[in-house]
Amino acid sequence: MTAKLNVNIDHVATIREARKTIEPSIITAAVICEQAGADGITVHLRGDRRHIQDRDIELLRDVVTTYLNVEMAATDEMVAIALQTKPDAVSLVPESPNEITTEGGLDVIGNIETVSSAVEKLKEAGIFVSIFIDPDTSQIDAAKRVGAQQIELCTAEYAELTLSSRAAHGEGAQKAAAAVSRIAAAAVHAQSLGLIAAAGHGLTYRNVGALAAIPEITEFNIGHNIISRSVFVGLNQAVKEMIEAIQI
Repeated sequence: MTAKLNVNIDHVATIREARKTIEPSIITAAVICEQAGADGITVHLRGDRRHIQDRDIELLRDVVTTYLNVEMAATDEMVAIALQTKPDAVSLVPESPNEITTEGGLDVIGNIETVSSAVEKLKEAGIFVSIFIDPDTSQIDAAKRVGAQQIELCTAEYAELTLSSRAAHGEGAQKAAAAVSRIAAAAVHAQSLGLIAAAGHGLTYRNVGALAAIPEITEFNIGHNIISRSVFVGLNQAVKEMIEAIQI
């Protein structure tokens, strides 16, 4: 079965916020992605509101007809917004104010009470809960303990290893293969616990194939590479190309 693709449209909002204007419209972006065949739309509402704004979530909830997944930190502020807007899913992620992008998975073990409380409140409201974590067995076990329904495996290490042309040869290729093996083992373990396994972070048309071949991974969340490609070929075509890339 081909994995689903949720398109992260944060960086459409990044362009908009660069000039604090009304364009490009993330609503238009979401509609185009859906028309191109995306299975869902993902956005990250960050504490510093560097791209997606609160109003965006409200508008997207009214417009998205497939699946709206909102990434957010496990804070009282963010949980309250989710409870008010009712996205289809919330993905709990770590967040640091000085990071350029999310730097790794959420430490569920080290934040067990906070994460557990957030998961409980979200699930009580009928919101599907995913947790973004590193491909680590102990963190997956913790995600299960706090009641998550899905885990999204952080693919940052694998993505970094595949950015360079050196990844295709010798030691680089071996390290990339080892990273794929870790992700595959983590997905298998998650599935054995009854958790749905998704994956994302830094994935591109060039490197997603190896992970799309892992049958236990049923969903990908991909944004930056699609939006970057859309500059040259248009958003509709960029989404279609990514869908094709994961159809292994």
